[in-house]
Amino acid sequence: MSQTKCISVNAEMGEGFAVEALLGEHRVVIDQPVAARGTGQGPTPLEYFLFAIAGCIGTIGRIAAMQQKIELRGMKIAVTGDYNPAGLLGKPSDDRTGFQQIRIEAEIDADLSEAEKKVFLDQICERCPLHDNTRLETSIVHSLKG
Repeated sequence: MSQTKCISVNAEMGEGFAVEALLGEHRVVIDQPVAARGTGQGPTPLEYFLFAIAGCIGTIGRIAAMQQKIELRGMKIAVTGDYNPAGLLGKPSDDRTGFQQIRIEAEIDADLSEAEKKVFLDQICERCPLHDNTRLETSIVHSLKG
């Protein structure tokens, strides 16, 4: 039987580019660099997005290691994405607005062979909700609150 869990984030933007939210007990800020007319108070939305993927993979890696009784001493996760900024700037482009490709590279510090590390990483990515959301189509509904 399927049981879903709803996660919600409420964010607020004032006069500038900075967008703030209280996530649990953590105040987070997304902003633009000063060179892009922001105040540089935080990472850009695209940086946060890629960081969220890395964080999810790390978290799932820790859960999977605990379940499989693997001594996971640590992971280094690099997430890189390519996009054409024309779309978000309102300029014509043949490219889609989002990332054209996202690449994930992981270093796994555990007593596993390279083949076992590859299988472990594949398992992690299969279980990672953010990997799933970027790999497969997810319905997004937007509306104006009135």
